[in-house]
Amino acid sequence: MMMNFFRIFLTCLLLPVMAQANAIRLKDLVEFDGVRGNDLVGYGLVVGLNGTGDGLRNSPFTEEIMSNILERLGVNVTGEQFRPKNVAAVFVTASLPPFARVGGQIDVSVSAIGDSKSLLGGTLIMTPLNAADGQIYAVAQGTILAGGAVAEGEAASVTQGVPTAGVIPSGARVEREIDFDFSSLTSMRLALREPDFTTAGRIERAINAEFNGNVALMTDSGTVEVDIVRTRARSTAHAVGRMENILVEPERKARVVVDQRSGTIVMGSDVRISRVAVAQGNLTLRIEEAPLVVQPNPFSDGESVVVPRTGVAIEEEEGIQLAEVPETTSLSEVVAGLNALGVSPRDMIDILKSLKAAGALHAEFVVR
Repeated sequence: MMMNFFRIFLTCLLLPVMAQANAIRLKDLVEFDGVRGNDLVGYGLVVGLNGTGDGLRNSPFTEEIMSNILERLGVNVTGEQFRPKNVAAVFVTASLPPFARVGGQIDVSVSAIGDSKSLLGGTLIMTPLNAADGQIYAVAQGTILAGGAVAEGEAASVTQGVPTAGVIPSGARVEREIDFDFSSLTSMRLALREPDFTTAGRIERAINAEFNGNVALMTDSGTVEVDIVRTRARSTAHAVGRMENILVEPERKARVVVDQRSGTIVMGSDVRISRVAVAQGNLTLRIEEAPLVVQPNPFSDGESVVVPRTGVAIEEEEGIQLAEVPETTSLSEVVAGLNALGVSPRDMIDILKSLKAAGALHAEFVVR
């Protein structure tokens, strides 16, 4: 009796742990309304390149921006002809994180837009970064870390990576803040990254249980609305701080993702295959042309004639026989059933396509 009681007690103790095994933090499942970044873009000039800059005849905009920068610095270059090879025009992009403050630093990406061969070793000159409203929110400047290298000679060249693009860690300084009063929000919407009614319902119940009241309401498969006032938190930030670490077990669609270039197959845990029979083999048809030239006898009036000669052969490689894939109830059984066919990953992709067409594969089929 004592042993049975101990087993029941141990089972009850482990059930909550098993239930939380696949749980994910709320911050990894949703986007909080108002907590978002903003994209920035700018047009600038990179200097200090080792002869790998833009050819100014092919990139006149490089000469124009270089003239503008020199004139702003008090150098008059009107009517002058200069053809430096150590400058390149670039686009500078960055993302202004939420609640970024003046004086903060953000990373920037730099990409050549002319015929520059490499940005390796270059320095970005002070470049203003604009948002969609046309306002300047940051200024970028610094040494570029290029993502590749170029080596060339008179008869050959080698390029590794992408030398015409690079990054500047902490290369931009924030000059303007986003005008948004987060603390004044009385309600907030949570946008699911993967909309699903079941997951949204679980999020609603988890938030209500955390705050011990009806503070959350699922409005559709991708949105849960939270009443900040009913949470009785000290501020909106305090309420979000409590919500973002709530554990929720998401419900995802059954999905099979196939990458045809690399032959990669990824299956979700909910993929199911109905009972079906599969046969697979390779058929090769080979045609060879071997024309024969027939010449006339010596000292005769005849002429040479080309006689066509064709060889045709059909070869069928030994493949698998008709094999049965049983109806499965778990991912491990799906994998075991498909591996029993003994085919390569690329042949497996063709089999999965045929299973989907036959209606035996119960999952979303994604081909990349």
